[in-house]
Amino acid sequence: MDLSNLKPAKGSVRRSKRLGRGEGSGTGDTAARGHKGQKSRSGYSKQAGFEGGQMPLQRRVPKYGFKNINRKSYKGINIGVLQGYADKTGASSVDVQALVSAGYASRNDMIKILGNGTLTAKLEVKAHAFSDSAREAIEKSGGTAVKI
Repeated sequence: MDLSNLKPAKGSVRRSKRLGRGEGSGTGDTAARGHKGQKSRSGYSKQAGFEGGQMPLQRRVPKYGFKNINRKSYKGINIGVLQGYADKTGASSVDVQALVSAGYASRNDMIKILGNGTLTAKLEVKAHAFSDSAREAIEKSGGTAVKI
């Protein structure tokens, strides 16, 4: 192999048609825009969602509901998961950083502890929110629930 037989990988090079470069190119004259009409003129740009004067889909479809821009969404983690974490690591306290490093949540998640499962380990749990049943189960097992 030498420089004389180098060529690009198959399918990597695609030639585009050069528009408006004379009759011989096959796309001279009108540059593939056709003869008349709004789309053939310079400066034409179609408004997004424009349907030729027909009522656009975005406006035809009925709107409903309410989207609260201040909504806080939590990543729910059950106390059964906390018990599994405590069994695996032997930790006496669980905080957001520990749950992130264990892979139960991502770095930017707000965490809410939920009450599904059973908890026997005495844990100090630090999270953004707790359900009533989770708080009750944590305190029943001798631990503490600390809201951050």
